[in-house]
Amino acid sequence: MTVADPAPAPAAPAWRPGDERADVASMIRVDQAGEYGATRIYCGQLEVLGARHPAARVIARMQGQEERHLKTFDAMMVERGVRPTLLQPVWNVAGHALGAVTALMGPSAAMACTAAVETEIDKHYGQQVQALGAEEGDLAATITRFQREELEHRDTAIESGAESAFGYPVLSAFIRAGCRLAIALSKRI
Repeated sequence: MTVADPAPAPAAPAWRPGDERADVASMIRVDQAGEYGATRIYCGQLEVLGARHPAARVIARMQGQEERHLKTFDAMMVERGVRPTLLQPVWNVAGHALGAVTALMGPSAAMACTAAVETEIDKHYGQQVQALGAEEGDLAATITRFQREELEHRDTAIESGAESAFGYPVLSAFIRAGCRLAIALSKRI
């Protein structure tokens, strides 16, 4: 008795506008909002620290990567017909203010901000990749690539003195809680 080879699994259908699962649209919306917020944080930090500050080159490099991430999610939103969060104006002001305030506290606090934000983004992106599975392989691959860069930002921030910031545990916990709130709100609103 022989067992017949199982039929090959059908190929995943090509993505078409209007096919967006609600959870995937929410992921793209929140990721675009997060990358936008990150660019605003770095903008605030650079405005306070100035281009000649020793930390400016590191911050500007991270900002450039965040801008590339943002452009990618902006393009996905257009391609897939995903609306942006209605909270974008809030993230504009809040991100810039967070960057400026932490930079005013000093370069180590600016780096503490980066370490806290990127710690939450790592967790968030990891959950998304796990939820996407094979159905959205291209999106999962993009998120995974960006997640690696976010971890580099976190590690760079820690190497640059994030943990030496005054009140680091409290500052980090406060920023991480704010990130979790921003993620939750941007998914829905």
